[in-house]
Parts: sequence; C-alpha cells; structure tokens
Amino acid sequence: MAAAGPAVRIDVLSGRAARPWLDALAALRMRVFREFPYLYDGSLEYERDYLAEYAESDSSVIVLALAGETAAGCSTGLALIDADGAFQQPFQQSGLALDDVFYFGESVLDPAWRGRGIGHAFFDQREAHARALGFAVTAFCAVQRPDDHPLRPAGYRPLDGFWKKRGYQPRPDLVTRFGWKDIDQPAETDKRMQFWIRSGGQ
Repeated sequence: MAAAGPAVRIDVLSGRAARPWLDALAALRMRVFREFPYLYDGSLEYERDYLAEYAESDSSVIVLALAGETAAGCSTGLALIDADGAFQQPFQQSGLALDDVFYFGESVLDPAWRGRGIGHAFFDQREAHARALGFAVTAFCAVQRPDDHPLRPAGYRPLDGFWKKRGYQPRPDLVTRFGWKDIDQPAETDKRMQFWIRSGGQ
C-alpha cells in the first residue's frame, strides 16, 4: 500500500481479491467514461462482466485509489494472452509475440481527485506488477477521435504528453477496433483504437 495524495491511498489487488469491488468499480467506470473522448453509454451488467474477466485472471492487476472506503479511481491490467481477442489481433498480425506483452486496460479517476499524481501511481503499480511477472513490454490502446468532434470540450488536452513522459510511444501500425454506444448515438459503433508501447529497456 502506498500514499498518493492527501486522503487517498492506493491498494493493489490481483485476481479474485478484486471481486468485492466489482459493483463499485463498474459504476465508477460508467460515470467517468461518459466524458470525452470515450463518451460511453454503457450498462452496469456489461461493466461488471468485463471486470470479472480481470478477477478470474491469475495475471491480472487492479489498482484502486481509495478515498476512505470509496473507490475514487481504478486502473487495470493483465497478460495480453488473457485479454480480449480484439486487443490481441494487431500483435498477431504484426508477428509480435503475445506472451511478451502485458496489456494495460483502462484507468478511470473521479474528477475531484485529479491532479494529485494518482495517474502516475496507476502506471507505477501496473508496471511493477508486469515486471514481477517477467514482462519486458507493456502496452495499452486509446480511442482516436477527430479534432472536430462535436462533443470535444473547449480546451481539451489529450494525454499524449503524459504517456510519452512515462516512456510510451504511439504505434500507428498497431490498431484495433472496439465497439460501444456513444452518449449521442442511437446504437453501438466500432471505434478506432491505437496502441502505445513501452519496452523494458526504455
């Protein structure tokens, strides 16, 4: 357990230890992902089922940011070989070994707790977990939205600079598509997701 700003603590869970938190984390993810750029209009049932996959994986990590006993944020990861096939496909097509890669899922944080270094704590803990399991490469993917998207907030700043400071580089050759319903759309559509990668030597 490590500190991450006033009144917030970081807990690191793996596998079935995350089960008691699934409902709270599903609700948190739904709330935060409604923001740009994800604009996600989902269901608690889907989110809980999605998180349950992490709870059933022996390689998984779920990093919690806790304000008292309330989940203010969470960040996930697991071996790419255990991840959804949509995230494996670009690596398979590029001839990259799935066994070498630890996949970072999503990070969500309540707006009230942003700007306190918790985002760095999420990466620190997931990277440490990946190293402990012997992975030299960590990767995640991010949705790509057009600059002129009608729901893009004024003054919006993407996280590219933060990710690059963490040693991650965008890989335009590693792209997948993943579907969800946007808050302003009547039905689910596929979204373009680009991978960012960090090698152990970086």
